[in-house]
Amino acid sequence: MSAHKRPVSVLVLIHTPELQVLLLERASHAGYWQSVTGSQEAGESLLETALRELAEETAITATADDLLDWKVTNTYEIFAEWRHRYAPGVLYNTEHVFSLQLPAVQPISIAPGEHVDYCWLPWREAAAKCFSWSNRDALLMLPERIAQPGC
Repeated sequence: MSAHKRPVSVLVLIHTPELQVLLLERASHAGYWQSVTGSQEAGESLLETALRELAEETAITATADDLLDWKVTNTYEIFAEWRHRYAPGVLYNTEHVFSLQLPAVQPISIAPGEHVDYCWLPWREAAAKCFSWSNRDALLMLPERIAQPGC
């Protein structure tokens, strides 16, 4: 088993039918707001990674049928401060986008040490608050994606 993170991750947008979006504030960076994210572990499918990260970061339990796989990937440069988590020479991560629609805004349990706060915001406000361009862009596509889930 490798001590390094795999440069493959998931982004899970959590939203209501009215497009209220859940954001989490990173513990390591005040003001860094994001959707659920996390790296794929050895032997996991991307769907399993998304379900695990969802449960770990929010305590929301979902099934494979609850998640929508957007079949969208983003490749981005890993921030220099986080590169030590990856094997030497790994500079890029490939992120796979999923979403989960909940019936309504609900309280969640954040992962201690990983996040310090959460909020629910309308999708445009949530997109503007995200520090990550890939998270922002996915949120801006959210209305179209849920209108046409087969895309």
